[in-house]
Amino acid sequence: MNSSALFKRYLAQTSNFTPFIVDVERAEGVYIWDKSEKKYLDFTSGMCANNLGNRHPKVISAIESQLQKFSYTMVYGEFIQQPQIDFAEKICSLLPGNLQQLFYVNSGSEAIEGAIKLARLNNSRSEIISFKNSYHGSTMGAMSVLGNESYRSLFQPMLPDTKLLEFNNVEQLSEITEKTCCVITEVIRSGAGMELPNPAFLQALRSRCNETGALLIFDEIQTGLGRTGKLFAFEHYNVVPDILCIAKSMGGGMPIGAFVSSVERMDRLNNGHPLLGHATTFGGHPVSCAAGLASLEIIANPEFLEQVNRNGELIRHYFQHPEIKEIRGKGQFLAVELKNPKRIEDVVTYCANNGLLLLWLLFNYQSLALTPPLIITEDQIKEASEIFKNALTE
Repeated sequence: MNSSALFKRYLAQTSNFTPFIVDVERAEGVYIWDKSEKKYLDFTSGMCANNLGNRHPKVISAIESQLQKFSYTMVYGEFIQQPQIDFAEKICSLLPGNLQQLFYVNSGSEAIEGAIKLARLNNSRSEIISFKNSYHGSTMGAMSVLGNESYRSLFQPMLPDTKLLEFNNVEQLSEITEKTCCVITEVIRSGAGMELPNPAFLQALRSRCNETGALLIFDEIQTGLGRTGKLFAFEHYNVVPDILCIAKSMGGGMPIGAFVSSVERMDRLNNGHPLLGHATTFGGHPVSCAAGLASLEIIANPEFLEQVNRNGELIRHYFQHPEIKEIRGKGQFLAVELKNPKRIEDVVTYCANNGLLLLWLLFNYQSLALTPPLIITEDQIKEASEIFKNALTE
């Protein structure tokens, strides 16, 4: 069997869609090469997991240095491991005062699970509110707050006492009551097509949670760590959550995630539960923490974040075409909406065949994601735009 056949034979598939069959040989920066030496310009960043692209020298150096000392030693929370401390200290130094302690996990879905458990430990309520056309992960708890009934219907029953509201609908916020445990939302909604929040809506959401005692959870799994031109998307709107979920690009290409809250709230995980409020074997893996710290030290530089915003403007400039209805988002977290949504699949296929990797969006069938690595150059943006415009023209 060839690699494609073996891939389908031995790896369980994620959906009924045909996956990209890019038989990866190597990757460097913003490019991926297959085994035939065909080169692809990656405008997906591994679904926003590779914010610095592939094999950034400082990240590789940090990984190699840590491997010379130790890799894995003990489940998270039992041994003092300096890479975990250094990375957590750096993250917390960049966050507001109510987000000063984190719990390491392995992925975004796990961060959502931990955040929900933390909320329930802190107010002993059951109702969880999320928003239509939202995505928070594929584990049972995360899927319970997924904003599309058809996606989760085959897995019922989910967590009880969940409710979906309309995003950006201030009037519906009255449905948040003293029975509500927590409200979970993305700040800028990826699956919905990089849908931006109305600032007044986010302010009203924060106020309503304060009034009712419901905890506000922000899912910044895709938008965190510089993707929107600020370190976290909530900084654009001056609304701070009670619990923050991060993952994907957090590890500089290595697997890691975390949920972050106040010291007082996080203390409920060990003092509010008789044994293990939450636990993980590989969460905060020392090699991932070393890679994440190296990545964060680059991304947190204000000049780097300014460049992310400039890149976003360059993408908007070069990706202009009569067939494009709108480009939405912030920084390098953008979606391009086509006037003719029936062309989406053909455009993605054409671009892949001509060396540009793009992805469609989970709930918005009129748009494609434009999320290249944050290190992309103007020449590379122009290169991608030419392929994309050719796809629309031809």
